[in-house]
Amino acid sequence: MKYNCVIVDDEPLAHEALEGYINKFEELVLVRKFFNAVEAEKYLTSNPVDILFLDIQMPELTGLELLERLPEKPITILTTAFRDFALAGFELGVLDYLLKPIKSERFNSAVSRVIEFLLLRKSGTQVTEDPNQPKNIVIKTGTKTLSLSLASVTHIQGLKDYSIVYADDNKKYVIKGYLKVIGKIFNKHDFIRVHKSFIVSKMCIKNIDRYKIEIGSYSIPVGRVFRDDVMSILRSH
Repeated sequence: MKYNCVIVDDEPLAHEALEGYINKFEELVLVRKFFNAVEAEKYLTSNPVDILFLDIQMPELTGLELLERLPEKPITILTTAFRDFALAGFELGVLDYLLKPIKSERFNSAVSRVIEFLLLRKSGTQVTEDPNQPKNIVIKTGTKTLSLSLASVTHIQGLKDYSIVYADDNKKYVIKGYLKVIGKIFNKHDFIRVHKSFIVSKMCIKNIDRYKIEIGSYSIPVGRVFRDDVMSILRSH
């Protein structure tokens, strides 16, 4: 399977690094490169792509402003030197972000995560409550049915009209449905909304560093309106 990619970044060195990394993935095809978001918007509005590598701080139009204006948003990986700005991208459906200077290991991890999401998205998976096991959920993919313990779920990420359920042992399930809808199942149990795009198991909230919750290799942002609720959970541990 091949995935079309576009780079939007105003730094030539960033283009050079990203193109080198992209070329090492046989699944990725770099179709266009842009040094400003204005030109990129014209192309992306009429040319759908699979993966967008997007800088944030650019003249005329920022990366986040570009995403807001696109009617159909590609799966996006932010490339930025500003960690705090990157967290705001999750509200626009960003799947991951890379801090400059970008390391190859971190790039590989982000791209692998995106490719996995694109593959799982095709499965049309659905989630419901398990009528036989109150502390389980049922995940249905085609003719396959899995009963998953809620205790094994660490967090859920909303991404446009899909949600990604993350469980122990690095297992992931891409569910068709908005986080607001999927979240109704988890909110009945020991889960809490910590951000517009994230729901987290209360048992996984051990500490907050720079308004982020660290769960394994994942950094989950804590939204301002959810901060007090998260802090109350920390105080109760």
